[in-house]
Amino acid sequence: MMFLGNDLLEAVPIHREDLRQPGYLGKFKRCLKKKYEELILQSGTSPEFLVETEPIVFPDQNKGLQA
Repeated sequence: MMFLGNDLLEAVPIHREDLRQPGYLGKFKRCLKKKYEELILQSGTSPEFLVETEPIVFPDQNKGLQA
């Protein structure tokens, strides 16, 4: 996951078995930094990355809403 300040910009699924491969996470970081380069420059802060190897369950924001 890539954060800029308190904002989550993007989460990318990873393959746990590939974490041992040199440069595996680095390629994601480089790609995300390039994708959000303009936003990073405008914010003046450095992005932060979080690697979570267990699935994260986000609450269903639509739960309880009726059509």
